[in-house]
Amino acid sequence: MNTSIMLHLLKMKKYERAKVVKKILDKYYPETPIPLDHKDIYTLLIAVLLSAQCTDERVNKITPKLFSLAPDPKSMSKLSTNKIYKIIKPCGLGPQKSRAIKKLSNIIINKFNGEVPRTFKELEKLPGVGHKTASVVMSQGFEIPAFAVDTHIHRLAQRWGLTNGKNVKQTEKDLKNIFAEDSWNKLHLQIIFWGREHCTARSCYGLECKICKKCYPKRTKPFVHKKP
Repeated sequence: MNTSIMLHLLKMKKYERAKVVKKILDKYYPETPIPLDHKDIYTLLIAVLLSAQCTDERVNKITPKLFSLAPDPKSMSKLSTNKIYKIIKPCGLGPQKSRAIKKLSNIIINKFNGEVPRTFKELEKLPGVGHKTASVVMSQGFEIPAFAVDTHIHRLAQRWGLTNGKNVKQTEKDLKNIFAEDSWNKLHLQIIFWGREHCTARSCYGLECKICKKCYPKRTKPFVHKKP
């Protein structure tokens, strides 16, 4: 068997695993509510920024107080950085996040007439907004196809054989190539939900959950992840 045929077969196997993954996720999570509480795209942006290295649960406990004082860029820009920091401190990385929230709110007012920009290029220029945060805002806020990949999704994609595991950027590219564009926004949330409930970082290890067993029924040793 020549190399091109072997590569083709390997590719087909990956797509078959992708079908298994999507079928199970659609069954378990037909609805995908956004786990971060928000009222509009601006508050979604702030909530996603706060969620870096912090649980959604903790963010949802903190944002009601923050948004009661400042539900929009104009009111947020009037708060001192120290005031913002005191509220968001439990989220971790408080100094950096409070400065970013203050600065990006000013930029949104002065450069975008108070509206959150709706392109990756403009979003990723905002302080504290990386590609993953921009992807969540684009997909869940503006409903523009994007596949937000964090370390959790990167880990699961490795366990399920959907990526070579080199880095988060490569995983995003691999997932976009494997799944239809119109499924990206929902799949991002479905994979997050599955990882939290069935295939956590400190359990399963590619051996126990239904998806891992379906994708690799003969796997007997814990899967060794490649760091992002």
